[in-house]
Parts: sequence; structure tokens; C-alpha cells
Amino acid sequence: MGFVNRYSKFIPYLYFIAVISYWFTDVNRTEGLIAFPILLLGIPFLWQIIMPNRNLNFTLGTVFVCLSSYLILAYLGHILNLANFSTLQKMGLFGGFFILFHFIMAIWIIRNSLKRSF
Repeated sequence: MGFVNRYSKFIPYLYFIAVISYWFTDVNRTEGLIAFPILLLGIPFLWQIIMPNRNLNFTLGTVFVCLSSYLILAYLGHILNLANFSTLQKMGLFGGFFILFHFIMAIWIIRNSLKRSF
């Protein structure tokens, strides 16, 4: 149980690194070299794992909660047919799970910055 408690604070960062890695490989297959700036998005999350910083942690959490809230509103708009977004036509049940996990991980980052000292 001590192992889980000790390393549970790294789960949201590993989640976002995995999402960025998947996004990079998907774009790299179709676009090529244009995809490499996507890897720069993973640097703050990797930095939080190596050398944690409370201010960076709170900033990452706040930014991603805002982005997740926007994604939730867009997804609900798509489900309720309030707006017709062509990119959201491809979203299904897995898109909803992705948005939900994205929001939960962003809240977890904020919780880490408020409750725990690194």
C-alpha cells in the first residue's frame, strides 16, 4: 500500500505524457516532421516528474481544467445537437471517456498542488 501512496501523485503526469505520445505518433504517421512540436507539450509533465514545482503544477492543472471544461461543453453540445462541429462527428463513447479522464486527471493535478508538498 505504501508503494501506491508514494507513486500515485505521478499518475496524471504519466496519463498526459501517454496522450501526447499517442497524439504524436498518430500525427507523425500522416504529417511527418510537422508532428515534432507536439512533443514539446510533454516537457512540463516530464519536468513535474523529475523536479516537481508547485507553481508549475498549479498552472498545468488550471490550464488543463479549463481545456477539459471546454471539451466537456463541446461534447455535450454535440450530444444534444446544439452545434454542428464536423470534427466532433467522429466522437463516440470513447471520446466521452477521453474527455472525462482528461478532466479527472486535471483535477488530480490541482489536488496534488494544493494538498501535497513535493
